[in-house]
Amino acid sequence: MKIIDLPQNAEVIKQAANLLHESFGTPAAWPTIDSAIEEVTESLADERLSRIAIDDEEHVIGWIGGIRQYDGNVWELHPLVVSESHREKGIGRALVSDFESLVSERGGITVILGTDDLESKTSLSGVDLYPDVYHHINSIKNLRKHPYEFYQKLGYVITGVVPDANGLGKPDILMSKRIRSR
Repeated sequence: MKIIDLPQNAEVIKQAANLLHESFGTPAAWPTIDSAIEEVTESLADERLSRIAIDDEEHVIGWIGGIRQYDGNVWELHPLVVSESHREKGIGRALVSDFESLVSERGGITVILGTDDLESKTSLSGVDLYPDVYHHINSIKNLRKHPYEFYQKLGYVITGVVPDANGLGKPDILMSKRIRSR
């Protein structure tokens, strides 16, 4: 496996878009391959990072994107996807580590991300988080392999939640990590 910049190549862009659509193709995310291609293409803009993991045959097996924010002090990790057949092999971890290194080289201090709960995978889903959002965050439980625990293993912490971000009872879990010392 090798991690490289996403090239401006229609076939490679389509491979990354297929990963995105197959993994997150819901009405709330990328319901069509065209919407996924648009997302991947947008990741090639200035002030963004877009990296892919490729296998020995140079097929895209993972993709990570990032958006520069707050004058470059903060970068949003958006999105991260690994092909289903290559998950739990360290590819996601390698992509995040590579991303964090590049962000740090560009002067970034913090990485943020949102990880939606659209499928009732955590105890935050399907409940009214108001009026005590912090209580719910402090007592979060992973019910069905939600990726927030993957990010926690990489040093990210839950810094907030957007209740009902994707409809009633479907929150977005906000996470952050400082990647560079003061």
